[in-house]
Amino acid sequence: MTLEGFARAHKSNVGYLDVAANSHGAEKGLLLRRALCRVQNAEPKAVEVGPGGGAAVSYLASHLGADDIGTLHLTLVEAPGVVSQSLSLAVEQFNQAGGTCVLRHGLAQDIGSILSGPADVISASALLHEVYSYGGGYSGLHAMMRTLPTVLRPYGFFVYRDVYAVASPSLHERAIQSYDALAWLQFMRMFVPQYLREGTHPYHHASDDILARQNSRIVPVGELDVNTCVFVVAPIGLFREIQRHYITFRDHVWRSGVLGFTPILDGQLAHDWVDFKRGHKRAHYTLTEADWLPRSQKASLLAMSEAYGDHYTIDSDILDEVTDVALTTFLAAAENGDTACAEVWMSWLAREGRETYAYLTTDELLTAFAVNSADSDSETVLMPVQDGDIFRAERNYYNRFLTKRLANPLTDAKQLVLFQNIPLSDETALRRALDSVQDHCGKSNLARAYTAINSRR
Repeated sequence: MTLEGFARAHKSNVGYLDVAANSHGAEKGLLLRRALCRVQNAEPKAVEVGPGGGAAVSYLASHLGADDIGTLHLTLVEAPGVVSQSLSLAVEQFNQAGGTCVLRHGLAQDIGSILSGPADVISASALLHEVYSYGGGYSGLHAMMRTLPTVLRPYGFFVYRDVYAVASPSLHERAIQSYDALAWLQFMRMFVPQYLREGTHPYHHASDDILARQNSRIVPVGELDVNTCVFVVAPIGLFREIQRHYITFRDHVWRSGVLGFTPILDGQLAHDWVDFKRGHKRAHYTLTEADWLPRSQKASLLAMSEAYGDHYTIDSDILDEVTDVALTTFLAAAENGDTACAEVWMSWLAREGRETYAYLTTDELLTAFAVNSADSDSETVLMPVQDGDIFRAERNYYNRFLTKRLANPLTDAKQLVLFQNIPLSDETALRRALDSVQDHCGKSNLARAYTAINSRR
């Protein structure tokens, strides 16, 4: 199986893989460390699938001496053709810290043939949505869920981290949202038809149809009037896609410098908080030579900023307000064929435009892992077993931004789950596992998991 449509060049771009996607190392490595501390092995074997720029590898390297986990042997599995300079440096750092780390290339769904033996812990961050998007949709996901137990030791762990979906019984549940911000309307007009036409997504049923109204008249999404508020009825999962894609698009345009400035989105200056819990911070940025925007827009930005060494700083709320105008101008220029803007837009589409971020709710995720892993040849099942094995990490800054732009935004967060590979013969562990998921799963899905487990015992 190949990753059809997987933009290797864009995924390997230094500005993306080594910088934009190479953050939150502590969050990526948190559950992996927790799992390793629960593994009874003097020389544990761990695997990270999709290591990206190596943030989690660096995090683990810095904690090797502090944790009582023995000599850690780490295998990294990256997609063919994806190369990262920062990952190479992280591997070197890990080996110097006393562990052993090797990098192998292959597809996540082929992990059974990539690994030389069973692992104690397998970790995957921001991977499953790519397996869904490029590796066969739900069937590819379910096949991987059946494979994972076979490459884990009994009582080993699978660490999952990805975009939080929605707090809803189903991604297909219909909801209504309104949009009146120019940049959002322009983005929806350009992105949604392309995503529904070319992306890998589950919204194909008649009840998944998207219905947009402006001035009480039904309007095709690709023909939205950006100067008129729109009311949209669609699956809540599709709204999640629009919202998440807009965030990645905005950050991509910011990083490109095409707007005449480049916010500093990484490192210490990216976390200059005024109020962390409320997501309010001071934004830092540098000017670029891009000059296609009206001079008045750059002048307005500078007028509300302060010099800070070799760059500028501004309140993040004000930056969001000012740059919404610039993003609207950018999108219109890209739609009308401006070379520089169209190139930035198309590079983002190639990297992100076909991907589906929110493919399973927490309920569906836990149930899918239980049902499919129980159907593997390993005589085990993947389920969390302790309180704290299921949680989410809020994105306070993005949630603040979304609250100020949308009438009813969906929570932006990362979802983290620590699954244990429980033998089907261990009745005590299975009972603990079912207890740990009962507050996260509906009764019908609990019954599905219970049936799948007991039909194999």
